[in-house]
Amino acid sequence: MTVSGIISAIIIGAIIGALGRLIVPGRQPIPIWLTIVIGIVAALIGSAIARGAGVATTPGVDWIELLIQVALAALGVFVVAGLYKRRSVG
Repeated sequence: MTVSGIISAIIIGAIIGALGRLIVPGRQPIPIWLTIVIGIVAALIGSAIARGAGVATTPGVDWIELLIQVALAALGVFVVAGLYKRRSVG
């Protein structure tokens, strides 16, 4: 992976993670770096799911792929925030 690919993955992961975090109601006690990691993982898994479903290569913006990625990021933020909160309390 090139440097530009890594930088792109971080930027896209931050955006996907932030969108996922906005969807989850309430306050999430997780650091921003963890949100970015969740976003990167959600983007990669979402792309694979979209590719498997045959909706990854459409003309223009791939809205279905983006929706899948953001939904996975929201799910990831929800799960990790619950685990993070539980770990930091007890």
